[in-house]
Amino acid sequence: MFNKKVSIWIIPVAVFLTLIVTLGGVVWGLQKVTHNAGGTLQFLYTLGKIHSSYVGEYTNQKLFEGAMHGMVESLDDPYSEYMDAKEFAHLNEMTDGTFGGIGVVLGQRNKEFVVVAPMEGSPGAKAGIEAGDKILKVNDQDTKGRTLEDIVGTIRGKKGTSVKLLLEHKNGEQYTADIVRDDIKIQSVAGRMLPDSKIGYIRIAMFNENTGEEFRKAYEKLEQEGMQATLLDLRHNPGGLLGECVKVSNYVVPKGPIVSITDKKGKTQVYESKLEKVKYPLAVLIDHGSASASEIVSAAVQDTKAGKLFGVKTYGKGCVQSVFHISPNTGLKLTTAMYYTPSGRSIHKVGVTPDVEIELPEKATSDVQLKKAEEYLKEELEKKEK
Repeated sequence: MFNKKVSIWIIPVAVFLTLIVTLGGVVWGLQKVTHNAGGTLQFLYTLGKIHSSYVGEYTNQKLFEGAMHGMVESLDDPYSEYMDAKEFAHLNEMTDGTFGGIGVVLGQRNKEFVVVAPMEGSPGAKAGIEAGDKILKVNDQDTKGRTLEDIVGTIRGKKGTSVKLLLEHKNGEQYTADIVRDDIKIQSVAGRMLPDSKIGYIRIAMFNENTGEEFRKAYEKLEQEGMQATLLDLRHNPGGLLGECVKVSNYVVPKGPIVSITDKKGKTQVYESKLEKVKYPLAVLIDHGSASASEIVSAAVQDTKAGKLFGVKTYGKGCVQSVFHISPNTGLKLTTAMYYTPSGRSIHKVGVTPDVEIELPEKATSDVQLKKAEEYLKEELEKKEK
């Protein structure tokens, strides 16, 4: 979950490169760099030595990219990354709602690459990839020691091309998937009335730039069709934009705090719902693939007792990333804050535990989680009618 494009360019790359190359050429002549010398001086000395002594081929841009990647990777934060032009374009495609690939959202835990959630109907989902699966190899190349952005960039590609993955299920079973890439067009919201009921079912696949408006339209359409209870499905929802999950929360969380964001300096910003009262009985479906923004919504519903959560414990991502432009085509995604639920709890690395815990069996012939939530809502409607 992140704030998108929150700053103007930090400094044009060309100007920065000119500066460090010029200074580096001067500094390399220093024969000694003491142990206590500033990091900047040591960096410039190293750069100067490369310019003056290295016999191989290189470009200033390659040096810059390497330094930027290394600096951010040294934070040892799986959610922070420097993005070159290709990687930055991937991020924009994801939040804009269209990109080429297999439709699987990846995360990183303990230096392993883990599937947060396969997108509904995507090539990855059709290949049997599940939330929690580990990516061991991509095109026969081991993933150990590589970066998340490198793995994502390798898996993505043009429609019609293929990628070979070696994966491992949570039970330790390994399997190979040869997947043909497709254009992944994310319709973030889909709604329908459940058969023979007054329950409106709304599925949110992720929170992209259109989610708030798509949710409003789906919600109002279901109201016109007679909705008297709401079933919100956030399973396999990897998160997305903070502003969009706040918009959705304004339909399902009563007046008051939705989430509090606290930055490095201890400054806290509280996002609040303006909804006087939740209109209908509410149930929310969550699972291991529910992360970040979807955890904000579900935790707010739980803390305010606006409804009940059904499923299994969520992913547990309670930090916020901001995206900074470094140049017109490159960017920095950086963890800049932690978020807290209305009751003040952090779900980071903990997750949200549902009110009614119910596993979805691997070979289930029906959606038992949805059925349990539907039963609860029908009971709530019966109580209202008495």
